[in-house]
Amino acid sequence: MIFAAGHGTRLRPLTDKTPKALIEIGGKPMLYHVMEKLKSAGIDEVVVNVHHFAEQITDYIKSQNDFGIKVDISDESSLLRDTGGGISYARDFLDGSHFLVHNVDIISDLNLNWFISQAKPSALSNILVSERKTQRYLLFDDEMRMVGWTNLATGVVKTPFYGLNLSKCRKYAFDGIHFISDDIFKVFDDHGWNGNFSITDFYIRECKANVIHGIVPEHLNILDVGKMETLPQAEAMIKNITHIN
Repeated sequence: MIFAAGHGTRLRPLTDKTPKALIEIGGKPMLYHVMEKLKSAGIDEVVVNVHHFAEQITDYIKSQNDFGIKVDISDESSLLRDTGGGISYARDFLDGSHFLVHNVDIISDLNLNWFISQAKPSALSNILVSERKTQRYLLFDDEMRMVGWTNLATGVVKTPFYGLNLSKCRKYAFDGIHFISDDIFKVFDDHGWNGNFSITDFYIRECKANVIHGIVPEHLNILDVGKMETLPQAEAMIKNITHIN
């Protein structure tokens, strides 16, 4: 699944007339780069969620002949459901025991096949994390099981584990790529997760009852192309990245 429904407010004024997924990097839309990366990993079925300028995205996919694979559209035109709600809403397309989720604005040299090979089959979700500098970090124990979240700027800590010792936690930034068990849909239903909700909030609340496993590559070049100032970096990065899978 590719998350492509967001408004892309941090990329205004570009996204005033164009969806973020179609903002070009190296002469090609972000969506193109992610699609090609997934295809290079052998993935031949993709669902793309759409909301902001949804028709532009669907028209582009058609113009590319669905990239030569099976592409379904999860249409959120009536309501933008955020990341967790987007996954829940697309459940009819996400059959099989596990599925990959990739933000449309993430550019990286991650080997997706390696990432999937590192996943714990028993985990509800396996998420890509790194030592990237940020203010917001996911917290993990020594076994790389997620135990909470913190904002270093405000000192806020969110965790379902009473008495969590922050100093003993490993802190990693979340990088917008997940490998998720379809058991997640039962948890959504049983615990009342519906409508519009963040998958990060879901992970924070549910990480005690369900294993959320973090995967850290030894070497990773990754960029969240979410702001105007990141576009020149993305242009330089895309020239040097071969889609390794």
